[in-house]
Amino acid sequence: MPNLFNDVVPILVAQGLQTLRSACVMPRLVNTDYSNTPANQGDVVNLYIPSAQTVTDVAAQAAPFQAPDAQPVRSPIPLNRWRRSGFYLTDKEQEEIVGGIQSRQTGEAVKALAQDINAFIFSRYTRVFGFVGTAGTTPFASDVTGATNARAQLNRQTVPLADRRLVLDVNAEANALALPAFAQAQQIGSATTVIEGTLGRRYGFDVAMDQQVPTHVSTPLTAGAATANGAQAVNAGSTDGGRTGTVSIAKATNASPLVAGDIISFAGDPNTYVVTANTSLIVGNTTVPIAPALQVAKTGGEAMTLRASHVVNLAFHRDAFGFVSRPLQTSSQNVAEMMSVADPISGVALRLEVVRQNKQTLFDFDVLYGAACVRPELAVRLAG
Repeated sequence: MPNLFNDVVPILVAQGLQTLRSACVMPRLVNTDYSNTPANQGDVVNLYIPSAQTVTDVAAQAAPFQAPDAQPVRSPIPLNRWRRSGFYLTDKEQEEIVGGIQSRQTGEAVKALAQDINAFIFSRYTRVFGFVGTAGTTPFASDVTGATNARAQLNRQTVPLADRRLVLDVNAEANALALPAFAQAQQIGSATTVIEGTLGRRYGFDVAMDQQVPTHVSTPLTAGAATANGAQAVNAGSTDGGRTGTVSIAKATNASPLVAGDIISFAGDPNTYVVTANTSLIVGNTTVPIAPALQVAKTGGEAMTLRASHVVNLAFHRDAFGFVSRPLQTSSQNVAEMMSVADPISGVALRLEVVRQNKQTLFDFDVLYGAACVRPELAVRLAG
Protein backbone atom coordinates (compact mmCIF):
# COMPACT_ATOMS: atom_id res chain seq x y z
CA MET A 1 0.00 0.00 0.00
CA PRO A 2 2.78 2.54 0.73
CA ASN A 3 4.07 2.05 -2.82
CA LEU A 4 0.58 2.76 -4.13
CA PHE A 5 0.46 5.94 -2.02
CA ASN A 6 3.77 7.04 -3.52
CA ASP A 7 2.25 6.68 -6.98
CA VAL A 8 -1.12 8.26 -6.21
CA VAL A 9 -0.08 11.35 -4.23
CA PRO A 10 1.88 13.16 -7.00
CA ILE A 11 -0.98 12.51 -9.43
CA LEU A 12 -3.60 13.94 -7.09
CA VAL A 13 -1.44 16.96 -6.26
CA ALA A 14 -0.94 17.63 -9.97
CA GLN A 15 -4.70 17.41 -10.52
CA GLY A 16 -5.21 19.74 -7.56
CA LEU A 17 -2.83 22.33 -9.00
CA GLN A 18 -4.76 22.33 -12.27
CA THR A 19 -7.94 23.14 -10.38
CA LEU A 20 -6.24 25.86 -8.30
CA ARG A 21 -4.94 27.56 -11.42
CA SER A 22 -8.39 27.71 -12.99
CA ALA A 23 -10.41 28.55 -9.86
CA CYS A 24 -8.15 30.90 -7.87
CA VAL A 25 -8.60 34.31 -9.50
CA MET A 26 -7.82 36.80 -6.73
CA PRO A 27 -4.42 35.44 -5.55
CA ARG A 28 -3.09 35.94 -9.08
CA LEU A 29 -4.23 39.57 -9.14
CA VAL A 30 -2.93 40.80 -5.78
CA ASN A 31 0.47 41.11 -4.11
CA THR A 32 1.33 37.50 -3.26
CA ASP A 33 3.97 35.89 -1.07
CA TYR A 34 4.09 32.09 -1.26
CA SER A 35 6.70 29.61 -0.15
CA ASN A 36 7.22 25.95 0.63
CA THR A 37 8.71 26.94 4.01
CA PRO A 38 6.48 25.37 6.70
CA ALA A 39 4.69 27.68 9.14
CA ASN A 40 2.25 27.44 11.99
CA GLN A 41 -1.25 28.82 12.22
CA GLY A 42 -1.02 32.32 13.71
CA ASP A 43 2.48 33.05 12.36
CA VAL A 44 2.88 36.48 10.80
CA VAL A 45 4.47 37.09 7.40
CA ASN A 46 5.66 40.57 6.50
CA LEU A 47 4.71 41.57 3.00
CA TYR A 48 7.06 44.30 1.77
CA ILE A 49 5.83 47.11 -0.45
CA PRO A 50 8.30 49.61 -1.99
CA SER A 51 8.26 53.07 -0.45
CA ALA A 52 7.84 56.28 -2.44
CA GLN A 53 11.00 57.98 -3.72
CA THR A 54 11.82 61.68 -4.12
CA VAL A 55 14.15 63.59 -6.44
CA THR A 56 16.71 66.27 -5.57
CA ASP A 57 18.91 68.68 -7.48
CA VAL A 58 22.28 67.47 -8.66
CA ALA A 59 25.04 69.68 -7.26
CA ALA A 60 28.82 69.48 -7.35
CA GLN A 61 30.14 68.78 -3.88
CA ALA A 62 33.19 67.32 -2.22
CA ALA A 63 31.31 64.85 -0.10
CA PRO A 64 29.78 61.79 -1.77
CA PHE A 65 26.06 61.85 -2.41
CA GLN A 66 24.09 60.34 0.44
CA ALA A 67 21.03 58.59 -0.91
CA PRO A 68 18.10 58.36 1.52
CA ASP A 69 17.54 54.96 3.06
CA ALA A 70 14.88 52.96 1.25
CA GLN A 71 12.22 52.10 3.77
CA PRO A 72 9.75 49.64 2.26
CA VAL A 73 6.34 49.52 3.86
CA ARG A 74 6.13 46.39 6.00
CA SER A 75 2.61 45.00 6.06
CA PRO A 76 2.24 42.14 8.57
CA ILE A 77 -0.30 39.52 7.51
CA PRO A 78 -1.20 36.75 9.97
CA LEU A 79 -1.53 33.21 8.69
CA ASN A 80 -4.86 32.78 10.46
CA ARG A 81 -6.78 30.71 7.90
CA TRP A 82 -6.11 26.96 8.03
CA ARG A 83 -8.65 25.25 5.83
CA ARG A 84 -9.05 21.67 4.70
CA SER A 85 -11.09 19.60 2.29
CA GLY A 86 -10.71 15.84 2.14
CA PHE A 87 -12.29 12.65 0.83
CA TYR A 88 -11.92 8.90 1.03
CA LEU A 89 -10.81 6.58 -1.76
CA THR A 90 -11.07 2.82 -1.78
CA ASP A 91 -8.05 0.73 -2.68
CA LYS A 92 -9.65 -0.02 -6.05
CA GLU A 93 -10.18 3.70 -6.78
CA GLN A 94 -6.53 4.41 -5.95
CA GLU A 95 -5.37 1.73 -8.37
CA GLU A 96 -7.60 3.25 -11.07
CA ILE A 97 -5.95 6.67 -10.54
CA VAL A 98 -2.51 5.15 -11.04
CA GLY A 99 -3.92 3.51 -14.16
CA GLY A 100 -4.86 6.89 -15.60
CA ILE A 101 -8.42 7.44 -14.40
CA GLN A 102 -8.75 10.96 -12.98
CA SER A 103 -10.29 11.46 -9.54
CA ARG A 104 -13.07 14.01 -9.98
CA GLN A 105 -13.29 14.28 -6.22
CA THR A 106 -9.84 15.88 -6.19
CA GLY A 107 -11.13 18.72 -8.32
CA GLU A 108 -14.13 19.25 -6.06
CA ALA A 109 -12.00 19.26 -2.91
CA VAL A 110 -9.47 21.74 -4.25
CA LYS A 111 -12.16 23.91 -5.85
CA ALA A 112 -13.76 24.28 -2.42
CA LEU A 113 -10.43 25.50 -1.04
CA ALA A 114 -9.97 27.89 -3.97
CA GLN A 115 -13.43 29.37 -3.42
CA ASP A 116 -12.68 29.81 0.26
CA ILE A 117 -9.47 31.71 -0.57
CA ASN A 118 -11.19 33.92 -3.13
CA ALA A 119 -14.05 34.74 -0.77
CA PHE A 120 -11.68 35.64 2.05
CA ILE A 121 -9.60 37.99 -0.09
CA PHE A 122 -12.79 39.65 -1.35
CA SER A 123 -14.01 40.07 2.24
CA ARG A 124 -11.12 42.47 2.86
CA TYR A 125 -12.92 45.09 0.73
CA THR A 126 -14.38 46.72 3.85
CA ARG A 127 -11.35 49.02 4.14
CA VAL A 128 -11.74 50.38 0.59
CA PHE A 129 -13.12 53.94 0.65
CA GLY A 130 -12.92 54.93 -3.03
CA PHE A 131 -16.36 54.71 -4.62
CA VAL A 132 -17.82 55.23 -8.10
CA GLY A 133 -21.00 54.09 -9.80
CA THR A 134 -24.56 53.82 -8.54
CA ALA A 135 -25.52 51.42 -5.76
CA GLY A 136 -27.98 48.85 -7.05
CA THR A 137 -27.30 49.57 -10.74
CA THR A 138 -25.10 47.11 -12.65
CA PRO A 139 -22.38 48.97 -14.56
CA PHE A 140 -21.77 48.74 -18.32
CA ALA A 141 -25.49 48.58 -19.13
CA SER A 142 -25.02 50.89 -22.11
CA ASP A 143 -21.49 52.34 -22.06
CA VAL A 144 -18.01 51.98 -20.59
CA THR A 145 -18.26 54.80 -18.04
CA GLY A 146 -17.89 52.24 -15.26
CA ALA A 147 -14.33 51.58 -16.36
CA THR A 148 -13.49 55.19 -17.19
CA ASN A 149 -14.93 56.50 -13.91
CA ALA A 150 -13.02 53.87 -11.93
CA ARG A 151 -9.87 54.82 -13.79
CA ALA A 152 -10.44 58.51 -13.09
CA GLN A 153 -10.95 57.86 -9.37
CA LEU A 154 -7.77 55.79 -9.16
CA ASN A 155 -5.96 58.64 -10.89
CA ARG A 156 -7.35 61.09 -8.34
CA GLN A 157 -6.05 58.79 -5.61
CA THR A 158 -2.62 58.93 -7.33
CA VAL A 159 -2.55 55.17 -7.90
CA PRO A 160 0.34 53.98 -10.13
CA LEU A 161 -0.73 53.30 -13.71
CA ALA A 162 0.86 49.85 -13.95
CA ASP A 163 -0.53 46.64 -12.43
CA ARG A 164 -4.15 47.81 -12.29
CA ARG A 165 -6.94 45.21 -12.10
CA LEU A 166 -10.70 45.38 -12.62
CA VAL A 167 -12.70 42.46 -11.20
CA LEU A 168 -16.38 42.26 -12.18
CA ASP A 169 -19.25 40.11 -11.00
CA VAL A 170 -21.13 37.93 -13.49
CA ASN A 171 -23.77 40.59 -14.27
CA ALA A 172 -21.29 43.40 -14.86
CA GLU A 173 -19.23 41.09 -17.06
CA ALA A 174 -22.32 40.13 -19.08
CA ASN A 175 -23.07 43.82 -19.68
CA ALA A 176 -19.46 44.56 -20.57
CA LEU A 177 -19.18 41.73 -23.09
CA ALA A 178 -22.21 43.11 -24.93
CA LEU A 179 -20.25 46.32 -25.59
CA PRO A 180 -17.85 46.40 -28.55
CA ALA A 181 -15.00 47.76 -26.43
CA PHE A 182 -15.02 44.63 -24.28
CA ALA A 183 -16.31 42.05 -26.78
CA GLN A 184 -13.26 42.70 -28.93
CA ALA A 185 -11.10 41.53 -26.04
CA GLN A 186 -12.52 38.04 -26.63
CA GLN A 187 -11.81 38.22 -30.35
CA ILE A 188 -8.11 38.91 -29.80
CA GLY A 189 -7.80 36.51 -26.85
CA SER A 190 -5.63 33.45 -26.57
CA ALA A 191 -5.28 30.33 -24.47
CA THR A 192 -3.30 32.45 -22.01
CA THR A 193 -6.34 34.68 -21.51
CA VAL A 194 -8.43 31.71 -20.39
CA ILE A 195 -5.70 30.21 -18.22
CA GLU A 196 -5.02 33.50 -16.43
CA GLY A 197 -8.70 34.15 -15.83
CA THR A 198 -8.67 37.59 -17.47
CA LEU A 199 -10.84 39.11 -20.18
CA GLY A 200 -8.08 41.19 -21.66
CA ARG A 201 -6.55 44.57 -20.94
CA ARG A 202 -8.90 47.52 -21.40
CA TYR A 203 -8.71 51.12 -20.20
CA GLY A 204 -5.50 50.40 -18.32
CA PHE A 205 -6.94 47.41 -16.44
CA ASP A 206 -6.41 43.67 -16.55
CA VAL A 207 -10.10 42.76 -16.55
CA ALA A 208 -11.33 39.58 -14.85
CA MET A 209 -14.65 38.08 -13.84
CA ASP A 210 -15.19 36.33 -10.53
CA GLN A 211 -18.35 34.57 -9.39
CA GLN A 212 -17.64 35.46 -5.77
CA VAL A 213 -17.64 39.24 -5.98
CA PRO A 214 -19.34 40.23 -2.69
CA THR A 215 -22.30 42.47 -1.98
CA HIS A 216 -22.01 45.03 0.78
CA VAL A 217 -25.23 45.28 2.79
CA SER A 218 -25.94 48.55 4.56
CA THR A 219 -28.99 49.56 6.59
CA PRO A 220 -30.83 52.61 5.19
CA LEU A 221 -30.70 55.66 7.44
CA THR A 222 -33.74 56.14 9.62
CA ALA A 223 -35.86 59.26 9.41
CA GLY A 224 -34.22 62.35 10.86
CA ALA A 225 -31.31 64.37 9.51
CA ALA A 226 -27.72 63.10 9.84
CA THR A 227 -25.21 65.96 9.63
CA ALA A 228 -21.65 66.88 10.57
CA ASN A 229 -21.62 67.93 14.21
CA GLY A 230 -19.95 71.34 14.40
CA ALA A 231 -16.53 72.45 13.17
CA GLN A 232 -14.11 69.60 12.45
CA ALA A 233 -10.62 69.97 11.05
CA VAL A 234 -8.86 68.07 8.30
CA ASN A 235 -7.42 64.81 9.73
CA ALA A 236 -9.62 65.09 12.84
CA GLY A 237 -8.99 62.24 15.27
CA SER A 238 -6.07 60.84 13.30
CA THR A 239 -3.02 59.31 14.96
CA ASP A 240 -1.52 57.77 11.82
CA GLY A 241 -0.93 60.65 9.46
CA GLY A 242 -4.47 60.75 8.08
CA ARG A 243 -4.90 57.11 7.10
CA THR A 244 -7.72 56.87 9.65
CA GLY A 245 -9.62 59.36 11.77
CA THR A 246 -13.01 60.16 13.24
CA VAL A 247 -15.99 62.34 12.40
CA SER A 248 -18.73 63.50 14.75
CA ILE A 249 -22.21 63.07 13.29
CA ALA A 250 -25.40 64.57 14.69
CA LYS A 251 -28.65 62.59 14.28
CA ALA A 252 -31.81 64.62 14.74
CA THR A 253 -34.20 61.76 15.48
CA ASN A 254 -34.24 57.94 15.41
CA ALA A 255 -31.03 56.01 16.05
CA SER A 256 -29.53 54.37 12.97
CA PRO A 257 -26.81 51.69 12.61
CA LEU A 258 -23.67 51.93 10.52
CA VAL A 259 -21.61 48.81 9.76
CA ALA A 260 -17.94 48.37 8.94
CA GLY A 261 -17.55 48.91 5.21
CA ASP A 262 -20.35 51.48 4.86
CA ILE A 263 -19.51 54.36 2.54
CA ILE A 264 -20.48 57.87 3.66
CA SER A 265 -19.97 61.35 2.25
CA PHE A 266 -20.81 64.94 3.17
CA ALA A 267 -22.28 67.87 1.29
CA GLY A 268 -19.55 70.09 -0.11
CA ASP A 269 -16.90 67.36 0.13
CA PRO A 270 -16.10 65.34 -3.03
CA ASN A 271 -14.46 62.55 -1.03
CA THR A 272 -16.02 59.32 0.19
CA TYR A 273 -15.15 57.73 3.51
CA VAL A 274 -15.48 54.18 4.82
CA VAL A 275 -16.79 53.37 8.29
CA THR A 276 -14.14 51.19 9.91
CA ALA A 277 -16.16 49.67 12.78
CA ASN A 278 -19.81 48.96 13.53
CA THR A 279 -21.28 52.09 15.09
CA SER A 280 -24.80 53.14 16.03
CA LEU A 281 -25.77 56.75 15.37
CA ILE A 282 -27.64 57.72 18.49
CA VAL A 283 -30.06 60.63 18.69
CA GLY A 284 -27.58 63.40 19.39
CA ASN A 285 -23.88 63.22 18.55
CA THR A 286 -21.85 60.12 17.71
CA THR A 287 -18.13 59.78 16.99
CA VAL A 288 -17.69 57.51 13.96
CA PRO A 289 -14.31 55.94 13.02
CA ILE A 290 -13.56 56.48 9.33
CA ALA A 291 -10.84 56.07 6.72
CA PRO A 292 -9.26 58.13 5.51
CA ALA A 293 -9.42 60.97 8.03
CA LEU A 294 -11.42 63.99 6.90
CA GLN A 295 -9.94 65.49 3.74
CA VAL A 296 -12.13 68.61 3.84
CA ALA A 297 -12.84 70.54 7.05
CA LYS A 298 -16.42 70.69 8.28
CA THR A 299 -18.15 73.82 9.62
CA GLY A 300 -21.15 71.90 10.96
CA GLY A 301 -24.50 71.02 9.47
CA GLU A 302 -23.23 69.39 6.27
CA ALA A 303 -25.67 66.61 5.33
CA MET A 304 -24.29 63.08 5.48
CA THR A 305 -25.15 60.57 2.74
CA LEU A 306 -24.94 56.81 3.19
CA ARG A 307 -24.43 54.71 0.06
CA ALA A 308 -27.01 51.95 -0.28
CA SER A 309 -26.23 48.22 -0.50
CA HIS A 310 -24.13 47.47 -3.56
CA VAL A 311 -22.18 44.80 -5.39
CA VAL A 312 -18.48 45.45 -4.76
CA ASN A 313 -16.84 45.25 -8.18
CA LEU A 314 -13.24 46.27 -7.56
CA ALA A 315 -10.72 48.38 -9.45
CA PHE A 316 -7.33 48.26 -7.76
CA HIS A 317 -3.58 48.18 -7.98
CA ARG A 318 -2.02 44.82 -7.11
CA ASP A 319 -0.45 46.29 -3.96
CA ALA A 320 -3.85 47.23 -2.50
CA PHE A 321 -4.30 43.67 -1.24
CA GLY A 322 -1.81 41.17 0.11
CA PHE A 323 -2.07 37.37 0.16
CA VAL A 324 0.38 34.97 1.81
CA SER A 325 0.36 31.18 1.83
CA ARG A 326 2.50 28.52 3.51
CA PRO A 327 2.20 24.78 4.11
CA LEU A 328 1.46 23.97 7.73
CA GLN A 329 4.26 22.69 9.93
CA THR A 330 2.94 19.51 11.52
CA SER A 331 4.10 16.12 12.66
CA SER A 332 4.00 13.30 10.11
CA GLN A 333 2.87 10.83 12.76
CA ASN A 334 0.19 8.45 11.42
CA VAL A 335 0.59 9.98 7.96
CA ALA A 336 1.32 7.43 5.25
CA GLU A 337 2.36 10.04 2.69
CA MET A 338 2.56 13.84 2.52
CA MET A 339 3.37 16.28 -0.28
CA SER A 340 3.44 20.09 -0.34
CA VAL A 341 3.75 22.32 -3.39
CA ALA A 342 3.99 26.13 -3.46
CA ASP A 343 2.40 26.89 -6.81
CA PRO A 344 3.89 29.98 -8.52
CA ILE A 345 0.86 30.38 -10.79
CA SER A 346 -2.00 30.32 -8.28
CA GLY A 347 0.15 31.66 -5.45
CA VAL A 348 -1.14 28.96 -3.09
CA ALA A 349 0.89 26.47 -1.03
CA LEU A 350 -1.16 23.28 -1.31
CA ARG A 351 -0.55 20.23 0.84
CA LEU A 352 -1.93 16.71 0.55
CA GLU A 353 -1.81 14.25 3.43
CA VAL A 354 -2.73 10.59 3.07
CA VAL A 355 -3.93 8.89 6.23
CA ARG A 356 -4.93 5.25 6.60
CA GLN A 357 -7.64 4.95 9.25
CA ASN A 358 -10.43 2.52 10.02
CA LYS A 359 -9.57 0.46 6.94
CA GLN A 360 -10.11 3.53 4.75
CA THR A 361 -7.70 5.97 3.15
CA LEU A 362 -8.27 9.68 3.72
CA PHE A 363 -6.88 12.08 1.14
CA ASP A 364 -6.82 15.44 2.92
CA PHE A 365 -5.91 18.69 1.13
CA ASP A 366 -5.20 21.74 3.26
CA VAL A 367 -4.00 25.33 2.88
CA LEU A 368 -2.66 27.85 5.39
CA TYR A 369 -3.05 31.46 4.33
CA GLY A 370 -3.86 35.03 5.25
CA ALA A 371 -4.95 38.13 3.38
CA ALA A 372 -5.44 41.82 4.08
CA CYS A 373 -6.23 45.11 2.40
CA VAL A 374 -2.84 46.63 3.10
CA ARG A 375 -3.16 49.84 1.05
CA PRO A 376 -6.84 50.78 0.65
CA GLU A 377 -5.87 54.04 -1.03
CA LEU A 378 -4.94 51.96 -4.08
CA ALA A 379 -8.45 50.60 -4.63
CA VAL A 380 -11.91 51.77 -5.69
CA ARG A 381 -15.32 50.13 -5.50
CA LEU A 382 -17.26 50.13 -8.75
CA ALA A 383 -20.77 49.77 -7.37
CA GLY A 384 -23.34 47.48 -8.90
